[in-house]
Amino acid sequence: MAESSETDSSEIDSSKTEGSLTKSLVTDDMRSIVGAVMRESTSHPVAISDIRKWAIAVYYPETPPRQFWDEDYAATTQFGCIVAPEEFNPFAWSTAKPLLTDPKVAQTAFSEDELGVQPPEYKAILLTEIREQHGRVRIRPGDVIRSVVRISEYFERDGRMGHMLYTTLSNEWHNQSDEWIRTTESVFVRY
Repeated sequence: MAESSETDSSEIDSSKTEGSLTKSLVTDDMRSIVGAVMRESTSHPVAISDIRKWAIAVYYPETPPRQFWDEDYAATTQFGCIVAPEEFNPFAWSTAKPLLTDPKVAQTAFSEDELGVQPPEYKAILLTEIREQHGRVRIRPGDVIRSVVRISEYFERDGRMGHMLYTTLSNEWHNQSDEWIRTTESVFVRY
C-alpha cells in the first residue's frame, strides 16, 4: 500500500510542475548554429545619386540636410564629402551578390533551414523589435557594402499565446575596407 501511495504522490507532483516547466524549443542543433553565417550579400557600388535620392525621399517634404546632396558644402564637413544618412540601405533595390535572379531564400525571411537545421514547429512569427548600432564610419559614394546575417541569440518565454521562442538575427555591415558601418538586430517571436 505504501508503494501505491508513493507512486500516486509522484504522479501528482509531476502533473503540477508539467504546466510550469515547458520543454525547450531550442534543440542542440539550433544551439550549434548560433553565430554561424546564415547569408551574405554584397551591394552594388553606392552612387552619389543613390544617396541624394534616398535623402530626398526620407526628408520629403522638407529639404534634406546639405551634407547629403551639396558636394561643395559636404566638402567642408567632418566627412569631407557627401555621406549617406545613417538609415540609408544600399540593399534596398538589388544586390551585386546574390543576384536577384537566383536568390537562396527571400532576403527578408529567415529559417534555420538555411543552415541545414530543422526549425521548430510554430503557428505564427512576428517581428517584435529592431535595434540599431551605428559605427563612426559613414557610407560614402563608391563604397561597396557587405552584409552578414547570423542568428545571435535564442531565448524563450511563456505568455498568453503559450510557449514562445525569440530569435535575434544580427545583420552586420562593413565597407570594402572592412570598416564597421552598422549592426541591425531584429528580434522575432515564434509561437
